Amino acid sequence: MNAVSTAWSKRLLRGRIFSSALRNRLSLAMKAEFVSQPLAPILHPSPWRLRCLGLFTLVGHPLFGWIWSEWQPQPYENLWLRCAIGLLGLPLLTNRFANDPNDRYTRRIFSFAAWAQLPLFFSWMYWMNDGNSVWLASMAAMLVIYYHLTDWRLASIGVVTGALLGWLLARMTATHPFVQADSLTPLIVLGFAWTSAILLGLSSANLRREHLNHTLTTIGIMAHELRTPLATMSLIGDALRDEARQAGQEQGSQKLDMLALRLHGLVRNMNHQIDTQITNARLLRLPHRRDTVSAAALVREVIKNYPYRSSRERDCVELLVRKDFRFEASAVLFSQVIDNLLKNAMQSLSAGSSSLQTGDLRVEVGVLHDRGRVVVTDRGIGIDSRLQARIFEPFFSTDRGTGHGLGLAFCLRVIHSAGGTIRVKSELGRGAIFTIELPLTG
Repeated sequence: MNAVSTAWSKRLLRGRIFSSALRNRLSLAMKAEFVSQPLAPILHPSPWRLRCLGLFTLVGHPLFGWIWSEWQPQPYENLWLRCAIGLLGLPLLTNRFANDPNDRYTRRIFSFAAWAQLPLFFSWMYWMNDGNSVWLASMAAMLVIYYHLTDWRLASIGVVTGALLGWLLARMTATHPFVQADSLTPLIVLGFAWTSAILLGLSSANLRREHLNHTLTTIGIMAHELRTPLATMSLIGDALRDEARQAGQEQGSQKLDMLALRLHGLVRNMNHQIDTQITNARLLRLPHRRDTVSAAALVREVIKNYPYRSSRERDCVELLVRKDFRFEASAVLFSQVIDNLLKNAMQSLSAGSSSLQTGDLRVEVGVLHDRGRVVVTDRGIGIDSRLQARIFEPFFSTDRGTGHGLGLAFCLRVIHSAGGTIRVKSELGRGAIFTIELPLTG
């Protein structure tokens, strides 16, 4: 009897452990799917795609308005209303929006246009027409189309809000009560269409993540292959320095030593660039691990390890710690934030004509109004006021020659994940000031 009881106890314990592990995995999977993944207001954005959607909106609504009002008349159809809705596609045809799909204003206009003409308008007409066969089919098609245009989470919110607001508008504008002979059939059809749209949206999101994972894996392999010859170059540098010490002629020894130092500097710079590109490639995959970070210690370490190209660059950096503070963030990623700001400041300084002086690049750490502050100030060429509103957008760069436009976008994501903010103040020819504010901890 005791043996049977012990066996059952072990089985129950294993069952509980398995159930707990399964719940944890499901919880992590749900968090990763619903919370961690960044929103994509425009799926597969490109100028050509935006123009096609704009043209379809501009022409399609008036065309269907004519079909449903003149050719195959439907109740409550209004050609002028359709033409007005069609104008929502006009901005997407302009160069200002179509040529920059990642611009925040483009995303907002696209999101509003898609929501207004799809879930809101279609739901309103569905309710006005008592869910007849035409609008039942149109609603089912709308659900699939909407989830193909935007992130499935945004689409789900849009469908719910559009349906509710469409129902309210129908209640206020209809001249008859809503009567449906069979209310179950439309629910089944719309439920099937909605479920299919959500599943398609989920699978599309997973496919995009898989492509991103493959890209990051490829970058990792390339970085590994690059580090191998860099390690060899570093060994050659060490060998050159040893030869320089053993050489009898002082002048030749100095030349060899300078070559070795230069070689080591190039290796450090290339490794720095590899780390920067890998970190920037992880823009959409920021980890959620948080450390308690000392701002002064982190900034001091980054300044110390930065791969300066010359002693003048190193000497131009000035660190002022007015008051240290602690905050919660990923120490590794936040180090990359400061590193990116230093790199941008160095590029701005090198673009100027004057020689570097101490204080040309100043980093201040302090506390103001119960918020930690890290301020990076340079006396470089500055940033055009027309571009300052866009420098934190992904793939937008003021340096069209070598800039990839991910550095400051990455900084913004990391700082926001720590509950902080970043802003810039700059004038052409008078440098730039980047101010990071963070919530204090401890």
